[in-house]
Amino acid sequence: MPSIPYITADLPGTGGKIKTHLEDFQVEEIPLYPFASVGEHAYLLIEKRGTSTYTAISILAKAIGRRSVDFGYAGLKDAQAITRQWISIEHEPNSRFEKLDLPAIRVVAQSRHRNKLKLGHLAGNRFTIRIRHEDWDKSPTMLQEAVGRADAVLRSLARTGVPNFFGSQRFGMRLDNHLLGMALLRQDAKKFMDLWLGKADESVDRGGVLQARRHYDAGNMAAAFSAWPGHLRAERAALAILQKNPQAHAKALHAVDIRLRRLLISALQAHLFNRVLEHRLPNLTTMMAGDLAWLHETGAVFDVVLEKLSEEQQRCDRHEISPSGPLFGYRMSEPREEPARMEEEVLASAGLKLDDFRHAGPQKAKGSRRAMRFFFTDHKLQAGKDDRGGYLELGFSLPAGSFATILLGEVIKSPLAAVPEL
Repeated sequence: MPSIPYITADLPGTGGKIKTHLEDFQVEEIPLYPFASVGEHAYLLIEKRGTSTYTAISILAKAIGRRSVDFGYAGLKDAQAITRQWISIEHEPNSRFEKLDLPAIRVVAQSRHRNKLKLGHLAGNRFTIRIRHEDWDKSPTMLQEAVGRADAVLRSLARTGVPNFFGSQRFGMRLDNHLLGMALLRQDAKKFMDLWLGKADESVDRGGVLQARRHYDAGNMAAAFSAWPGHLRAERAALAILQKNPQAHAKALHAVDIRLRRLLISALQAHLFNRVLEHRLPNLTTMMAGDLAWLHETGAVFDVVLEKLSEEQQRCDRHEISPSGPLFGYRMSEPREEPARMEEEVLASAGLKLDDFRHAGPQKAKGSRRAMRFFFTDHKLQAGKDDRGGYLELGFSLPAGSFATILLGEVIKSPLAAVPEL
């Protein structure tokens, strides 16, 4: 498929790159609720540098002699960035964390609360991002032109909203999470294993992983097992089964953690949502009869009837509501009329029915709705220069679940990663 389309395609982008340096991409979590300052759970605001959320929690757990699963967190944060996020741990005094000296992690604030942090317990994230371009080092005029271009794009997006596409992060480093999800949904264990353990790709695979995938593709399970890095235990467990019986794909599938399997199904849902949103993009700011409208204040959805279409369009223009799109599942609320036809077309083109999500075993998915656009707040835009050269700095806050890379793609107009079709 082509890269995700832009709603501001008629406006030129700034060009440039993000994440040239770790300090150029900074994120701070915005909590969903105020903390009580009392309770059984210690709440820690950690700052991590170039480290994933999972790795940071693992390091912290080892430091205090607890298990990683004992910690709660509201969301996963980018590894290639400087990020601040809250995590929780029960039955630990705050003093336990005051003098910890950990690699790439530091505790910058503490509180307490009555419950464990869970996924989704965040209002959004605040971003500070620097875009760099080699030409801006040579020409201050070009940097100022970039400021003007970014400003024009941001002004346009402030009116229309930003298309709420899922970013490429949802599809994994190999951009195939949705393909793995489709194999799970179709209960095709062989195809799953072929994708998960094979399909060597020099553009993304390195070292032992690349060699292991090549051995798998050649049918040499023993060599693949030996080459696969030791810390990737699930892959090695699956290969141990396939060494004994190369046809035991269904049995090998049990080595895959159920949480990962559910994540892969959600990647399939994300891919299908993106396809529906592509269809809707020309009419993103227009409510249609039969829409299930998303109420931004609460996240509730409601049916848009023809008799109230004009009234609902006014609410859409005020950014109170937006069209919603499908995270397909067997209990998902369905729209009517033209919005329903768009969704049915995308699902049918993938060879799927809603009921297929019911029969996917332990990773079955009920489904839900998702707003088709999001709005940024508190945005700042400025040019600057440091010892690494000129940069364009953007600051903005986004609601939970939206992707900063989608907004940045509109500003920069650099092609986003193309995710393979199903």
